[in-house]
Amino acid sequence: MATELTAKRLELQRELMPTSGRVAVLINRANAANAESTLREVEPAARAIGLQTQVLNASTSHEIDAAFVVLVRERPDSLFVGGDPFFNSRRMQLVLLATRHALAATYASRDYAIGGGLMSYGPNFSDAFRQVGVYTGSILKGTKPADLPVVQSSKFELVINAQAARAPTLLARADEVIE
Repeated sequence: MATELTAKRLELQRELMPTSGRVAVLINRANAANAESTLREVEPAARAIGLQTQVLNASTSHEIDAAFVVLVRERPDSLFVGGDPFFNSRRMQLVLLATRHALAATYASRDYAIGGGLMSYGPNFSDAFRQVGVYTGSILKGTKPADLPVVQSSKFELVINAQAARAPTLLARADEVIE
């Protein structure tokens, strides 16, 4: 669902930084399907709200460091980190680099905001895991898996780190504010 939420994440990022004109988008081309999906969503969504995009690729820890060298040199207004399992495994590196270089970055998972990142918007994984339990319970009670409906996340959460206190409208809409 993270890629489907791209437009909303960009809108929230724009609300946080209303004067921004350029956003860097970090993707992992090693996860080609995810990278293509992110780009397919982010580019038209960014154009629709007047943002120019700059795409950067990172598939290793070293490439993340190299991407931040480019970010520091070119100084986009913000960073949009694509939802990707590799990035999630390197979230502390991403958060520390964004913080060190004073780059407003947004993420697809609350784990980044908990780790010190500025803002995340994405599925509520606790609710998704609860739904897995409901499915499991139904199957254990005899329901055939083929008879169960396909369900996608319907609960999404905006998590803001206290650094975002300068955006009171976002803070009022946040599901959680990390102090």
